[in-house]
Amino acid sequence: MKITLNGKTIEAREGETILSAARRMGLDIPTLCHMEGLPPTGTCRVCVVEDRKTGRLIPSCSFPVSDGMDIATHSNQAVAARKTIIELLLASHPDDCLYCPGNGTCVLQRYAQELGVRQRSYSGARNRINLDVSSPSIIRDPEKCILCGRCVRVCSEVQGVSAIDFTGRGSTAQIGCAFNEGLNVSSCVNCGQCVMVCPTGALTERRDVDRVLKALDDPAMTVVVQHAPAVSVTLAEEFGIKPGSDIVDRMNAAFRRMGFDKVFPTSFSADLTVMEEAHELVQRVRKGGPFPMFTSCSPGWIKYLEEFYPQMLGNASTCKSPQQMMGAVIKRLWAPASGLDPKTVYSVSVMPCTAKKFEASRPEMGDGAPDVDAVITTRELAEMIRMFGIDISSLEGEAADSPFGERSSAGKLFGASGGVMEAAARTAYHMLTGENLKDMRIEAVRGLEDVKETTLTIAGIELKLAVVSGLGNAGRLLRDIIEGRRTYHFVEVMTCPGGCINGGGQPFLTDPERVRARMLSLYEIDRNASLRVAHENSSIAALYRDHLGEPGSKKAHHILHTTYSPREVLK
Repeated sequence: MKITLNGKTIEAREGETILSAARRMGLDIPTLCHMEGLPPTGTCRVCVVEDRKTGRLIPSCSFPVSDGMDIATHSNQAVAARKTIIELLLASHPDDCLYCPGNGTCVLQRYAQELGVRQRSYSGARNRINLDVSSPSIIRDPEKCILCGRCVRVCSEVQGVSAIDFTGRGSTAQIGCAFNEGLNVSSCVNCGQCVMVCPTGALTERRDVDRVLKALDDPAMTVVVQHAPAVSVTLAEEFGIKPGSDIVDRMNAAFRRMGFDKVFPTSFSADLTVMEEAHELVQRVRKGGPFPMFTSCSPGWIKYLEEFYPQMLGNASTCKSPQQMMGAVIKRLWAPASGLDPKTVYSVSVMPCTAKKFEASRPEMGDGAPDVDAVITTRELAEMIRMFGIDISSLEGEAADSPFGERSSAGKLFGASGGVMEAAARTAYHMLTGENLKDMRIEAVRGLEDVKETTLTIAGIELKLAVVSGLGNAGRLLRDIIEGRRTYHFVEVMTCPGGCINGGGQPFLTDPERVRARMLSLYEIDRNASLRVAHENSSIAALYRDHLGEPGSKKAHHILHTTYSPREVLK
């Protein structure tokens, strides 16, 4: 069918919304409640456009196109209506933009600027609701909430967790947890996907920047930093560099300019995770189970399993995540070998994930003291770089530090959904056959699809593999497994859709094309690497030779493995 948008006739598809047709044309219609890929709710009304034939205002996100329709997206009437909606939202909104964590990325702030809102037109009683600071990962400020519902939708419809929902009615409506309790006793898994979709500063990560700065300023402390595989292919976006650009060497240089004593890539401990996880898989194959074995790298997924499917905890790998393995190796092996008291070593990790803050605080993750002292997100790292006045685009690249600076490209693949599976499968194949895969690339587990499946034949054994990202998808797959509709040997689960490249601590300007660019960058790193398997990493071999013995040894289990327990939560 044909419709007219702002005087231009275009073709539109039956069932398509006005908003979808306009975006295909490159027209930007503002919206606060709309979420791409989910059914429209049409609640905020900021996306109203004018039907020129009737003079009516209609919500573009939920109104379907019809043949011959004539729409003005930015008529005087439509713009005036949007401005009034923004003014009404601001009537009871806090006037603390200067101090708000959302300052600069707040969608409400941007629309107020675009629509010329320069003074308070309506006065309403300011919402007075206490901050929820109970979570180790996420801060919730209900006073800044505009009830768009995006956090509720991503939590329930995408992640299947439903930790938050609308409570109250009318003017008393707000978003909160069951029984008005804190996030810490809810079913929240700390994934931060709610933070990513919040259009204001109502949801933010718990900042650890000040703690890191204090440690850097303490001459008695040796401050060590590790950075996750997905960070180096994402950080560039915070500084206007092309999405997907790998700036790992410049990032290493920036860490040293800020005062970090040692810089280690978490991709090294990802290789270590591969060795332990592949060994665990091989042992299960030889002993006949239990199957499937689930990966344990993603802390949001582990907490989800503890809460919703505790009967399946025995299927989860006992391996710690790469973050926690690196933290344990730094504090328990590297520090003593370097003549340092572990108490004087401050271990920082930079992660694309808010759930890593929760993971670092778990009592299982330490030997009397935490293995990782502070976790900052990709966004927080960008904040620190700006704070120190570092021009990252002009820095000369620098290599990571020894002994944990060497990594295979298999460890780097951990940043994308399917990467853990591909890396572990390469090494499991070698453990079972004594040979490397002829084709390192396992195409079936690559890409951004929700669920990916394949069968890999190793030494005459057909291993059924599955990869799933997004906890809503993981929950559906898990139910199929429990009810016998699907059977696998090995399943990789990532909490966030697409994996760590789309984590809750990544830059806010996230869209499918940016996520794809990050993923393709990781694949390019792997394609061009000379070292593509963890078991050929000489630094990993040295670590086992000098300290751990062999994969699965008693000492390796003590340092690199952990246990998980069922959790009681308010639901």
